[in-house]
Amino acid sequence: MSEFSQLVFSGVQPTGNLHLGNYLGAIRKFVTLQDSYDCLYCVVDLHSLTATLVHDDLAEQTRGIVAAYLACGLDPKKNIIFNQARVPQHAELAWIFNCVARIGWMNRMTQFKDKAGKDRENASLGLLAYPSLMAADILLYRATHVPVGEDQKQHLELTRDIAQKFNNDFSGRIAALGYGVEMEVGEERVNGFFPLTEPLIEGPATRVMSLRDGTKKMSKSDPSDLSRINLSDDADAIARKIRKAKTDPEPLPGDPEGLAGRPEAENLVGIYAALADMTREGVISEFGGRQFSEFKPALADLAVSKLSPITAEMRRISADPAYVDGVLRDGGERAGARAEETMKMVHQIIGLLAD
Repeated sequence: MSEFSQLVFSGVQPTGNLHLGNYLGAIRKFVTLQDSYDCLYCVVDLHSLTATLVHDDLAEQTRGIVAAYLACGLDPKKNIIFNQARVPQHAELAWIFNCVARIGWMNRMTQFKDKAGKDRENASLGLLAYPSLMAADILLYRATHVPVGEDQKQHLELTRDIAQKFNNDFSGRIAALGYGVEMEVGEERVNGFFPLTEPLIEGPATRVMSLRDGTKKMSKSDPSDLSRINLSDDADAIARKIRKAKTDPEPLPGDPEGLAGRPEAENLVGIYAALADMTREGVISEFGGRQFSEFKPALADLAVSKLSPITAEMRRISADPAYVDGVLRDGGERAGARAEETMKMVHQIIGLLAD
C-alpha cells in the first residue's frame, strides 16, 4: 500500500439530548463529508459508561442519536452508521493501545482533570483511559480524518502519538508483513500501519457556547435547560431560549473586532452565521449597531426555520425503532468486517497467536 485510503470517522456519546452545538459543530458537517469521503459514524455507547456506569435508558438514547443522524441527512447506505458495542474490536484495540500509551500522556488530558475534579482518586479508570479507547475507535478503521471541535484536538493529538509510537515500535514487522505505508517521522522514515489522523475543523461556529454563559461550551450536562437548544425542542421552546439568552446592554458592534470581550454577543453572532451559512462579517454588516431586541427575534426565526424540520423528522424516525435497529444492525455488520480485517493484521504485527 503506497498511501492510506481517505476515510472519516466520528462518534457521538448517547448521553442526554443532542443540541445545537452538536448539530453545528459536528452532525451538519457529517452530512457534507458523506459526499466526498468514505465515512463511518458511530454512537460511542461504551464511552458513556466512563462517568455514569448505570443508565436507565441507554438503548433509547442510542436510538435517539441515530434518529438525529438520519433526520439531519446522513444516508445509511452511503455511510456506515453503527453503535460501538456491536464491534468488540474497539475494546480489544483499546487494550493494546493502553499498553502503547504512557501514563504521563493520560495524566495530561485536560478533560480528565475537568471531569474528575478534585476527587481524582475516586474517578473510574475508564475516565482516565477513555482517550485510548477514542484512539482505538479512530484507528481501528485507519481513519485519516476526524471532524472535531476545538476541545477534542488534544485527544486527537494523543491518537496521533499512539499511532506514531506503534508505527515506530513495530516498523520492521510492519514492513516484513507488507502492511506498511512509508512515512516520515521527524528525520526518520518508518513503515506505518496506522495513519497520523488529521482534524477537520471548519465553519464559523465550530464551538457553540452556552446561552447562559458565553465562556462555557453548550453542554448536554448543564443543569439549566435554558443553556442549550435541544434538537428535540419545538418552535416555542427555541424562541423562548433565544429570547432569554444572556447578552450585554450594548448594541451589536459595527465590525467583528468589536465582539472581543463580549462572549455572549460573539456566541449569538456565531450561531446566526452558522445557521445562515454566512460569515460573522456578513452578520455584523446586516445587524451592526442594532440592539439585541431586534437581533434575537431574527435569530429565533432563523433557528426555528432550520431546526423544526429536523425535529419533526427525528420524531417520525424515532416512532419506528425497528427501522433504527435495522440501520444499526447493518452498520455494525459492515463496520465489524473492516474491524476484523484490521485486528487480524494487528495480531500478526504484534505476534499474537490467532487462527
